[in-house]
Amino acid sequence: MEISLLILVAAIIFIVQALKVVPQQHSWVVERLGRFHAALLPGLNIVIPFIDRVAYKHMLKEVPLDVPSQVCITRDNTQLTVDGILYFQVTDPRLASYGTSNYVVAITQLAQTTLRSVIGKMELDKTFEERDDINRAVVAALDEAATSWGVKVLRYEIKDLTPPKEILHAMQAQITAEREKRALIAASEGRKQEQINIATGEREAFIQRSEGEKQAAINNAQGEAEAIKAVAAATAMAISQVALAIQSPGGMDAVNLKVAEKYVEAFGNVAKEGNTLILPGNLADMGAMVATAMSIVKTQK
Repeated sequence: MEISLLILVAAIIFIVQALKVVPQQHSWVVERLGRFHAALLPGLNIVIPFIDRVAYKHMLKEVPLDVPSQVCITRDNTQLTVDGILYFQVTDPRLASYGTSNYVVAITQLAQTTLRSVIGKMELDKTFEERDDINRAVVAALDEAATSWGVKVLRYEIKDLTPPKEILHAMQAQITAEREKRALIAASEGRKQEQINIATGEREAFIQRSEGEKQAAINNAQGEAEAIKAVAAATAMAISQVALAIQSPGGMDAVNLKVAEKYVEAFGNVAKEGNTLILPGNLADMGAMVATAMSIVKTQK
């Protein structure tokens, strides 16, 4: 009875040791008698108890690895404290087990040395501007070396670049000076544009005034021309009316009377305007005066 119980217990232990359940996104490396035998895939696997041994267990997921901060010296001899984060994934469980004693430490150390080398080729200002280039250079160097470790380096990101306090103060002063410079340039550009706008406005106003004066002169000239035409037309009409009136019956008598009146009026005006009065010799004979005037009218006719 006891022997049967021992055999049953031994069988249970044997079965338990023979069955290995590997989780998803994991891989277990099995050694048989101290040598690599197989990499167990996710799911149920069968091994030989006491002969096969699970030597290494690897996770195949992407793993973030914090790279410790370190001091790097730039090309212009400026110290920078740099820290970053590395993302990698185990792609070959066998190489990850036997390619290096500790691939995590190996990747970390290589990331630090590569970062120092890359930053040492750049000046301080370039390290802030070309962070993507630094990340790509570190990933390329790590991925090439990590292939023999069964690891794929996916990406590297710099978390922080911290220069010394003196450099930070100098950079802040430079930024302040640059902003003040831009502000002065913007103010001068504004004044320049203001002067341009004023000059443009004055020029347009002068042009508008000259155009207005020109149009006013044209209008005045046209008005004077129209007035002259109207006066000439009225004079011509008046002359025509006078001529028709003269040619009508009794017209000549009216003319004679008008001439005589004007003649007498003229002598009266001469007496009012000056102290010296010139009179004709035959002033007593008014008919003769009228006759003289009529003779002049007939001669002109």
